[in-house]
Amino acid sequence: MSRVTTAGLLVLLALALSALAVRAQETTDDPETEAIALFNKGQDAHEAGDLKGAIALYEKALKLIPNFPEAELQRGNAYQSLGDFEPAESSFRRALSLRPEWSLAMANLGALLVRREKTDEAKQLLKRATEINPENTPAYVAFATLAVKTNAPPAELKELHKRIAAMAAAARPVASVWAAKAILENALGEKKASAFSAARSLEIEPKNVAMLGLLASVALDSADPDQAETHVLKIESIEASAPELPLLKTRLLLARGKNDEALKFAASISNPSKELLELKTQIVAAASSDPVALEKQLDTEPRNIIILRRLCSMLRTGQPLKAMEFCRRALEVEPNNIDHAVGFGAAMLQAKDYPNAAALFQKLLASAPENFTLRANLATALFQLKRYNEAKVQFQWLVEKQPENAVAYFFLAVSHDQLEEYADAAANYQIFLRRADQKANQLEIDKVKLRMPILQRQLDAGKGLKNAKTKT
Repeated sequence: MSRVTTAGLLVLLALALSALAVRAQETTDDPETEAIALFNKGQDAHEAGDLKGAIALYEKALKLIPNFPEAELQRGNAYQSLGDFEPAESSFRRALSLRPEWSLAMANLGALLVRREKTDEAKQLLKRATEINPENTPAYVAFATLAVKTNAPPAELKELHKRIAAMAAAARPVASVWAAKAILENALGEKKASAFSAARSLEIEPKNVAMLGLLASVALDSADPDQAETHVLKIESIEASAPELPLLKTRLLLARGKNDEALKFAASISNPSKELLELKTQIVAAASSDPVALEKQLDTEPRNIIILRRLCSMLRTGQPLKAMEFCRRALEVEPNNIDHAVGFGAAMLQAKDYPNAAALFQKLLASAPENFTLRANLATALFQLKRYNEAKVQFQWLVEKQPENAVAYFFLAVSHDQLEEYADAAANYQIFLRRADQKANQLEIDKVKLRMPILQRQLDAGKGLKNAKTKT
């Protein structure tokens, strides 16, 4: 969730401080007057980004007035922005002890506890904060993060999204509202909407590490490691110790096919997050080649998503019907993870159930149009069904996204060839030959070399469709 800024808190604190200021003006108690002046200077430093200077000023104010909840709250916010969570939590707790029913302090403490994986206490605090103040935006924003972290059911996520979306539609919503909307949409599988909301949050708060991390995650989900790396590098430039980085860097290594490096890097993290530990286990499981042992482990852990995902993939070629069952079970555990549905369809392909596979992929395409694996499988299903007009559209998308993908050029060329679009076929065969691997693609290379002389004679004779647009 987005880092806390001072701007949104100034108005909330103004009324509380005004009463204190009036008392200071009506008394000769100089320490109280001086404490308020120091607090105000701290606010100015906080707003200017001088967090350490702000903390020093808040602490001077607290020495003069130890029971100063506003100063405690803002000191906690400054520590949190520095990534120093222990003193931040202590300050929030102290502020709440001084004013037990202060919903803003409850929301801030609850949000920090969510981040520190203390979810049970966080839930109680946030629930109470919204009971005291049903319009408590920070509390609902933190609730969104908590719901995603604890894998709340889709119905609960949708209800929270409805409330947060209404806040985002209001006049001048704060960055954290857009951020909450983004993480909920991401959890619901609405990747495009999530990226849009994250971008809106970053327009208001450009150094929002959590939102940059979300955009990196969405890019990785969309098989775009280059874009993901751009966001990761920006996070490093802002906050080198950001808690989001270890997981993102591990995922980035996996996306580059560097599994051994990913495992080594994950093992080097001294205090890994729950998500990183799960990913580390997944990497190890992904290396297993013994489906019998994995199935036996499922007997005691029937909802182990790592094993389900591995079996869904491992059995796809040799035992596609069995693989489909594990893909289906994985989808039950993670209903918003489209990869399991794509895996189910890929197993259908291996079982040669092309009509149902194509229908499933076309349905999934509406919600994940940038998913490369999904497009590749859809193209294959359509090709096998001899629906070449539709298949070539998918293969064209694939080569545009990954121009070095030689095999996609081969199937694009064959699709054109079958449609008697000979000029396009010849052009794409030539691209395939230039980019093909002499060992991995030897079978396809031989086919093309046999076909090309005949195809050239057909072109010389003026055969084939005249209105085809040649791919260059």
